[in-house]
Amino acid sequence: MSDPADEVLLRAYQAGDDKAFEMLLVRYRRPLFNFLLRSARDPGRAEELYQDVWMRVIERCDEFRGDAKFSTWLYTIARNRCVDYQRKMMFRRHASLDAAAPGSSQSLGERVPNPGPSTDRMAMRGTLQTRIAEAVEGLPEDQREVFLMRQVQGLAFKEIAAVIGVSANTVKSRMRYALERLQHGLSDLEEHVREVEPQKHEL
Repeated sequence: MSDPADEVLLRAYQAGDDKAFEMLLVRYRRPLFNFLLRSARDPGRAEELYQDVWMRVIERCDEFRGDAKFSTWLYTIARNRCVDYQRKMMFRRHASLDAAAPGSSQSLGERVPNPGPSTDRMAMRGTLQTRIAEAVEGLPEDQREVFLMRQVQGLAFKEIAAVIGVSANTVKSRMRYALERLQHGLSDLEEHVREVEPQKHEL
């Protein structure tokens, strides 16, 4: 069997076939790492989460009964690790901002104003890819999560529903809202194209 299904590979690993597990690692290296990187936003931390997810797969592989697809089970583990990581980071940021700096009675959060976009950063926003990435990052968390799982990971609506614990209809609604927000947020790009097109015809 040249391209065995994920579930077949996991059962083979449960039976002692280490090469089957290596095939799963290769198959999910890029998509799983990218999924974790979207949450951690740091390659080093994403790599740590990636290793942690696979360690949990090894520890819990006997719990997999095939009721859901392996990819659904894997991304559920990954999402839970991301949620734990985000909660930990929120606590650390809160503690850091609330702590008074040495020699000062004010916390860092009280002393440092919220900076606007820098000139250098504004100058880098000229490409379509950058604009789309920014628009996606600006989506509400629940909509962004569904959008990335659907568009980047390629998961079906039913799989996404199983991963995040909501109904398929809720997933579809969040996807629709995400697309509407993106369309509205990027509408100026369409206007720019219309402004440029007449110039092309005049040449």
